Amino acid sequence: MWKYQGKERPDFALIPGPDQESVWDYPRPPALMPDNRGVEVRSKEGALIARSDGSIRVLETASPPTFYLAPEALLEPLTIIEGSSFCEWKGRATYFSYQNVRLAWRYDNPSDRFSRIDGWYSFYASLVDCYVDGIKVAAQQGDFYGGWITPEVVGPFKGDPGTLGW
Repeated sequence: MWKYQGKERPDFALIPGPDQESVWDYPRPPALMPDNRGVEVRSKEGALIARSDGSIRVLETASPPTFYLAPEALLEPLTIIEGSSFCEWKGRATYFSYQNVRLAWRYDNPSDRFSRIDGWYSFYASLVDCYVDGIKVAAQQGDFYGGWITPEVVGPFKGDPGTLGW
């Protein structure tokens, strides 16, 4: 059973400063939050894969937000690849590659609560260079997670060493 649900910040959580938010205040189940900041996704070689001024952040307890971009934000074609995963909240995820690197996923026909991100793409900041308003984001640790750590979020974050029991 998940112990934390965004209702009470644990003692080990960092206290957010001005203009910051704690991932421990995010709800469980997750919430969708429109975001009008400029977002860019570039391959490690510098190719601009996606650009948007209107993303949706998914906010879930203990995780940095995942940013979802509308299909029209894609500037380079992505290739659907084998494999999928299942989220208890959103449903089944499909994965995509660019130049043979698996770097994105999307939910087609997600649960009603997440219908706003139906067909939208999210990218692993560990496999591409992601920017929010020109600031490069840090990747959430762990091979499974896709959160983007931006200056306004504080943790600690799920996926960091020692967080398996959360």
